[in-house]
Amino acid sequence: MKKGKVGATTVSGASNVMEEHGVQFTTDITVLKKSLDESNFAYLHAPLFSPALKVVAPIRKSLAVRTFFNILGLIVNPLIPKRQVLGVYDLKMARLYNYIYQESDSDFSIVHSLDGYDEISLTDAFKIINRFGENIYQPEDLGFPQANPAELFGGATPKEAARIFDNVLNNTAAESQKNVTLVNAAVAVQTIEPQLTLPACLEIAKESLESGKAKEVFVRFLRINTSPQPPPWEGAGGRCTNAKFQKK
Repeated sequence: MKKGKVGATTVSGASNVMEEHGVQFTTDITVLKKSLDESNFAYLHAPLFSPALKVVAPIRKSLAVRTFFNILGLIVNPLIPKRQVLGVYDLKMARLYNYIYQESDSDFSIVHSLDGYDEISLTDAFKIINRFGENIYQPEDLGFPQANPAELFGGATPKEAARIFDNVLNNTAAESQKNVTLVNAAVAVQTIEPQLTLPACLEIAKESLESGKAKEVFVRFLRINTSPQPPPWEGAGGRCTNAKFQKK
């Protein structure tokens, strides 16, 4: 389950990418449950579930800097999920969230790249904090080359961001884009399966992406959430025909 929004302090947020794919946002629990049951993925558009945040969104966008709402957004998920990965932009925030989540009954992972990214960017060392402690990794510890920040540019428009998203799912993205996706996904896997090592979780994430399983999840998600948009696939088997989802 992903809770996301349009870009407030960036050009494109997760909701912008979903909109580019024709996703219809909803609070209808029947639709959301169907999506989760049939595709293992549901999307919560934050402004629909947190009306107060919707009111301040235009102000946040005009300020174009991080505010208290960047902190608040991560902890007002209406689902109160029992497993969650949170990305933070500095170590003070990481410690704050650690204190908060240690008092909960949730399994969590907090990630922070030491050069300031609120995700694992592979541009520098990164820290992972969970219920079992804190660990700092270098990209090479997991077999990755260090990435150049320019290689991770997310696009100048939502359409460009959506194209990068599609390239990742099609396993045609640039190496750095693919690697960053895999390592962040691996942390999510480890949050669910804490007995597994991070390298083992990386192999699970890699197999999901390279086998096409991750793409098929999104195709099934679109089938449920894009009506009345024409579906980008054909046949009961969900074979995708839209060019953006064709393997190169």
